[in-house]
Amino acid sequence: MSELSDTQNEADDRLIPIDRVGIKGLRFPVEVREKSGSTQRTVATAALTVDLPAHLKGTHMSRFVEALNEQGGILDVNSVENLPRNLLARLSAKRAHVEFQFPFFISKAAPVSGRMGVVDYEVRFTVDVDTDKGCDFILTVMVPVATLCPCSKAISERGAHNQRGTVTYSVRSSSPIAIEELISIAERSASCELYSVLKRPDEKAVTERAYDNPVFVEDVVRNVAAYSNAHEKITWYHIEVENFESIHNHSAYAVIEKAK
Repeated sequence: MSELSDTQNEADDRLIPIDRVGIKGLRFPVEVREKSGSTQRTVATAALTVDLPAHLKGTHMSRFVEALNEQGGILDVNSVENLPRNLLARLSAKRAHVEFQFPFFISKAAPVSGRMGVVDYEVRFTVDVDTDKGCDFILTVMVPVATLCPCSKAISERGAHNQRGTVTYSVRSSSPIAIEELISIAERSASCELYSVLKRPDEKAVTERAYDNPVFVEDVVRNVAAYSNAHEKITWYHIEVENFESIHNHSAYAVIEKAK
């Protein structure tokens, strides 16, 4: 069989380097390491890219999938940088970027009845490896919460409006932090956490808990920041909170980011 041409390795006369090139939107079955050390099965959507020098026409797309298959099906904050390092070696690149986003499930007992239910959260691993700068890992959790408006409670004779919100919480840390720990910080910062199973006594309990703990979107983002500032491992954070207002046709929104 005659040797096939390698078009990707041909020269490009435009001489414009590419910051990132590769694949995205690839779904891949994984097992995610939990805080307890056990794993749970889920499906991640992956993006894998490298830089491309100005003189090369293209990269080798198949090698990204090969590297992902070699990594295996375990996602662990302690070893996730192995994949981008493999990409650097396979593709002779200087920088590699890897991103995994996946649903993460936690079993939670209802506050009064104790009935068990599973709550899902979105989690994202973002890893950049640079041959000159080393590895940069960001862990992001997207946590649904309940909030009750302090203003509504203060001015209303009966009740107060409440709504669901989402806390998007990204951190860099000096050593690995469990996914569950970041989720807990976000939930403690709101009026009340969410549950998938609530009997009538549970519904009464969470309604009253939220009423006793009213928070603006500003309160939630500041609460998460305060917990982060006190955490011995967290070195940087980016926090976004969006409340899907129940009495407005828009959301309330707040952001805090700690300088690097």
